[in-house]
Amino acid sequence: MDIDGKVILITGAARGIGQACAQIFAAAGAKVVAADLNDCAETVALGRDGPGSIIAAHLDVTDAQSAQEAVAVAVSHFSRLDALVNNAALYGGLKSSRFENLREADWDAAMTVNVKGIWNCCKAAVPEMRKAGGGSIINISSMSATYGTPFMLHYVTSKSAVLGMTRGLARELGRDNIRVNTVAPTAVTTEGTKEFFGDKSDRALEQVKTIQALQGNLDPSDLAGTIGWLIGDGSRFVTGQTISVDGGAVML
Repeated sequence: MDIDGKVILITGAARGIGQACAQIFAAAGAKVVAADLNDCAETVALGRDGPGSIIAAHLDVTDAQSAQEAVAVAVSHFSRLDALVNNAALYGGLKSSRFENLREADWDAAMTVNVKGIWNCCKAAVPEMRKAGGGSIINISSMSATYGTPFMLHYVTSKSAVLGMTRGLARELGRDNIRVNTVAPTAVTTEGTKEFFGDKSDRALEQVKTIQALQGNLDPSDLAGTIGWLIGDGSRFVTGQTISVDGGAVML
């Protein structure tokens, strides 16, 4: 993983995918800013033993000013920003239902966090990446966006918007040497997945395995290698792409 010395801001880093990436990237020598609405003290503690550096920042992705402040924390501590991992998302707090029975408040919340939140963070991060001569943005979408998972249309639609946003940004930012890509995992064994499916989570995870070529559920750490590659210079000509990390559930 070629990320030694890279300054990486990870949103939604208090748990799950964001926490796993923060820990692994710090162990690989990166300078990590673990940002979340919730306390990232545990994440910072997990990443302290590595050769890299890790600090925490408070971040509400739905608030543009909060996004600016999180980026400012990264730059004030590490002098620049090389990469942004847009991982923060509303998932566990949503309820599954037929589309006509979804609550308007849940629909609006999914769009605000999962779509506007990425927009806010990109707006805050891109000026600093331009100053640094380039950078890499990785947006976390979902297999649901390409598979069309039923009974969670609010989530599916928000994550589909992430794919389009990634492509549009990649076109706009290419001349700034800023790459923008999406990672789309299948169901990951996180707290959010357990919260979303509730007492049906074990059965849901088993069902997900049946549509995968590789029979197993993803651990949060399983995404770190792909995300780290997209941050590193080995992927310097990869932009506007959606990389499925889903055990072969969706083959594009």
